[in-house]
Amino acid sequence: MGAVGATGRAVLSARDVPEAMGGRIEGPRADRVARSPRWRDGTFRNDPPIAEGPSGAMRDLLQRVAAGLPDRKPLGPLPLRTPPLTPSLGGDARDAGGSDGRGAGGIRVTWFGHASALVEVDGARLLVDPVWSERVSPSQELGPKRLHPAPIALDRLPPLDAVVVSHDHYDHLDMLTVRTLAATRPETAFVVPLGVGAHLERWGVPAGRIIELDWDEEHEVADGVRLVAAPAQHFSGRGFGRDRTLWASWVIAGPRHRAYYTGDSGYFAGYAAIGADHGPFDVTLVQIGAYDRAWPGIHMTPEEGVAAHLDVGGGLLVPVHWGTFVLAMHPWAEPIDRLLAEAAVSGAAVAVPRPGELVDVSAPLAPDGWWSALAP
Repeated sequence: MGAVGATGRAVLSARDVPEAMGGRIEGPRADRVARSPRWRDGTFRNDPPIAEGPSGAMRDLLQRVAAGLPDRKPLGPLPLRTPPLTPSLGGDARDAGGSDGRGAGGIRVTWFGHASALVEVDGARLLVDPVWSERVSPSQELGPKRLHPAPIALDRLPPLDAVVVSHDHYDHLDMLTVRTLAATRPETAFVVPLGVGAHLERWGVPAGRIIELDWDEEHEVADGVRLVAAPAQHFSGRGFGRDRTLWASWVIAGPRHRAYYTGDSGYFAGYAAIGADHGPFDVTLVQIGAYDRAWPGIHMTPEEGVAAHLDVGGGLLVPVHWGTFVLAMHPWAEPIDRLLAEAAVSGAAVAVPRPGELVDVSAPLAPDGWWSALAP
């Protein structure tokens, strides 16, 4: 019976694969994409082109994969926290807001694992790159699997002003999560880079709730709180084609506070320009994991993540894109250890929440090494 059940699940999952790969860019959306300064010869382009790995790097990578790397997973269960996501999240006795408890001010981050986070800025609530599925893959039977459960169910999240997506890779844009949010939160907008709306429409998000932005374009998601699409150095694609949708980092600018999310990116000179145009920032969410010398142009090392944080004028650094999925060859805890070593040299302030833990940016707790006991 178990074997039959597994076969049935695999068949159902295989049927979902074409839909999970997303939608086609056509009609007015294709016309708009073609007008982007970043669109050339049928694809979006990085400018300058992303750096290639050194000679022999891919051969070395294959040898490392063949040798096996047992230290890429934690030694035991991660210490999850159940976030206080009641209707009053984001407000307290001093800044309580409207009927749903929104705070009139303040800035907070709740990290759910990998790149998924709730960012609260001056009363607005933004859910960034939400991925609640078990695997980051077009199939829920194959592909990288979670190292820890989602700390909270989607239906327990508070009201959201927007879902914000950095790019269309499976570990940042999850079909099952999008479908759930679209069906259960009719008031929530989806703010995405150019072209990504085609995937959302195929998955049931009404066109009127999708806001697609090119770099340097912006959208007001709540009273006085703007989302600005900013440059990043990465790529896109969910199937056989590549770079048909844009990737972005995101500026969250409120009347009193500002946050910045790098999305996935190699380190590049554009961070200084982002800081000059939109900074300084009270907090940055910085990608620090899934790096490798075979792909230096698309994911930052932890040291580069600290440099990006300083370039944009960041106050508190909250590391993301580590700890939840095995997506590269480095040891599981290496990204956070290297980040803290670099931060100690540079003087950057860092908070390292457990999955589900809320960070009050105005009063962050110092890193306590919770991951050390789990490091292989």
